[in-house]
Amino acid sequence: MLYFPRWKRLLIWVIVLLGVVVALPNILPRTVLDHLPKFYSTLHLPMGVDLQGGSRLVVQLPKNELDKRDATIDVMKRRLDIGAAGFKDYSIAKQSRDKIRIEVPGLFDVQLLKDIVSVTARFSLYEEDTSVPVNEVVMGKIARPEGTIVTYSMDDPPVSYLLKEPPFLTNDNIAGAYAEKNKNGSLLTVALDSEGEQKLSGFTGKNPDKRLIIVFDNEVLAAMRFPVPINDGYIRVGPLPDDVAHNLETVLTTGPLPTDLTFIEERTVGGDLGTAYAKAGLHAAFGALVIVAVFMILSYGLLGLTADVALAANLMMLVAVLSIIGTPLTLAGFAGLVLIIGVSVDANILIYERIREARRNNYSVTQAVEAGFSGAMSTIVDANVTTFIAALVLFMLGTGPIHGFALTVTIGILTSLFTTFTFTRMMISWWIRTFHPREIPQRIIRIIPPNTSIRFMKLGKITLAVSTVLIILTGSLYVTAGVNYGIDFAGGSLAVLEAKNGKADIYDIADRVSDLNIGGVNVSPTKRPSEAELTIASQGNGEDAEQTVAVKLRGEFGNDYTLQRLDIVGPTVSTELSRVSALAIFVSLLAIFIYVLLRFRWQFAVGAVLTTVHDIIILVGIFLLFQWQFNLWSIAALLAIIGYSLNDTIVVYDRVRSLLKKRGAIDMRSLVDIAINRTLSRTILTSLATLVAHLPLYYFGGADMKDFASVLLIGIIIGTYSSIFIAGPLLVLLKVKPNQTGDKGL
Repeated sequence: MLYFPRWKRLLIWVIVLLGVVVALPNILPRTVLDHLPKFYSTLHLPMGVDLQGGSRLVVQLPKNELDKRDATIDVMKRRLDIGAAGFKDYSIAKQSRDKIRIEVPGLFDVQLLKDIVSVTARFSLYEEDTSVPVNEVVMGKIARPEGTIVTYSMDDPPVSYLLKEPPFLTNDNIAGAYAEKNKNGSLLTVALDSEGEQKLSGFTGKNPDKRLIIVFDNEVLAAMRFPVPINDGYIRVGPLPDDVAHNLETVLTTGPLPTDLTFIEERTVGGDLGTAYAKAGLHAAFGALVIVAVFMILSYGLLGLTADVALAANLMMLVAVLSIIGTPLTLAGFAGLVLIIGVSVDANILIYERIREARRNNYSVTQAVEAGFSGAMSTIVDANVTTFIAALVLFMLGTGPIHGFALTVTIGILTSLFTTFTFTRMMISWWIRTFHPREIPQRIIRIIPPNTSIRFMKLGKITLAVSTVLIILTGSLYVTAGVNYGIDFAGGSLAVLEAKNGKADIYDIADRVSDLNIGGVNVSPTKRPSEAELTIASQGNGEDAEQTVAVKLRGEFGNDYTLQRLDIVGPTVSTELSRVSALAIFVSLLAIFIYVLLRFRWQFAVGAVLTTVHDIIILVGIFLLFQWQFNLWSIAALLAIIGYSLNDTIVVYDRVRSLLKKRGAIDMRSLVDIAINRTLSRTILTSLATLVAHLPLYYFGGADMKDFASVLLIGIIIGTYSSIFIAGPLLVLLKVKPNQTGDKGL
């Protein structure tokens, strides 16, 4: 097993070095990248909206017009290519069955983005009907003439117009449009096709005193008289504000949207806040790498250093794959990187503990290494597959930034398995063949003594009883206290205001926001004294009502504060997120149950799932007790804990399965005690490694990452406890017998 043919060593090095080469543009300074070929220097992970700032929108199509989604996306792309020049890293993608997600990094004017992607842009010219006074029609004094409609201008107060149906010209007659600046604003020139040119020429030649009314999306844009015939096929409208003329040029050139759209989610991050998030994520990932690297060297000496080299290679390969895919790196992606650091060293710890165990049983160094890798393979695969299932479900059902987290973890598990069973093994093989060591490198620190013989099952009934009581208390808290849902699940808005000068005045903000008539608002400080965070409850009157919050906040605080972040979640999204999140947890548990059932006896599958459900319920109980906010990050953390908890449980169960095959008639309690004691060092060391990896995430991260790290840190402790004091007693309770047969193994 430790023999590597030359071709295999060469192949492994090629794969690892290729990963390093592809990942390098992500860490090389700009001064170096500028001297490299463009195709290589641009091969790097694009930054997501939350790391470089920008805007993200989610729109929903009418249920009876879902077949127009592809055509709608095409129009949006054409508009962004013209109207958002300089922001070429935008992405437009389908989301679920009836939605479209638009992300434009670097574009902070979310209202401009809304105007570009959602304005229907139905452009029409109507002949004005002057047969009766329009005001008397509006007031109901006289009947509206047959074949006419009443339309209003964009003025305040609006001006009414009586128009003859059908329209004189429509979008079908537009060949193009362009805006030109002049000293009074901008002039919009609309070019007509041949049919439109003939109609306009004929009308203006015969009716020099009649007005043509230009209607844009059911509002009057201009009322124009043409004292001389217009024979050149152009309609000139203006003067108009520069931004209005530019937006009209964009939407008229690209054509109308095939259908009306509804905004159901909006998330905007300012450039300064995005930069702060990026630094926090980088510090968290680098801090986790350094701490774990030191931990592994202290725990395993030279073997720990080998694990660190493999970990670095693993991360470079992960970044390389993500760079090739081109998926934007998000704050959640950094959280995924930190989790993968823990997953990666977990496999090495399993192998190294097996090696030490074999050496204590008088195996030679070579035999111990062989036994370590072969003995741990089944456990590592089972443990990683369960984590992979949870991450894959989150990837398939997740949305927004959580999608990036799931993708990072999913790919990271695959790269971890590769580096563990090829690169790490090859390096240790080289060490043995080159130096012929007579002993395994010693620990610098020792946390768990070898050959422990703790009687854990003596406490089995007590721990199960305590957990039952805690589960009942969680149910009571759910009924009495309820869940403190964040805006992801309750709907509403979250805003971060940054003072343009000095510190943010929390009390002044609270006083001013109370006058905006937007319901309950919680104003709280952030880590930065110049910022304040506002959490605004759902307006409760549909999607459009949520959008008014942004308008009111910008109007009230625009002079004194910069809106660094604004998340708006409408009722449609919050309802769907609640449903999808519950489904994600259920599907994860079901898929994991099926996998464990295929690999173990049914009692193991039931015990593993019950242990995981126990961990989830206890974690939810902590949320309820401290009234922590429950949001999308919480779901990501719960699913990560599902994978981690099962990982721990599978390690114990795999050892129980191994002992069942080797031992004859033995009391099940004693057998489970032996299994837990033999895996205790791995369980504790893995938990410590993962804990220390997430400490930088908690320390450096913003509010979202800190909440995520907090849940993971507590979840790791609960998962470690349950793998010892819940998973084992459940096997005894489910009456697994040593003389049973039918275990499945690799």
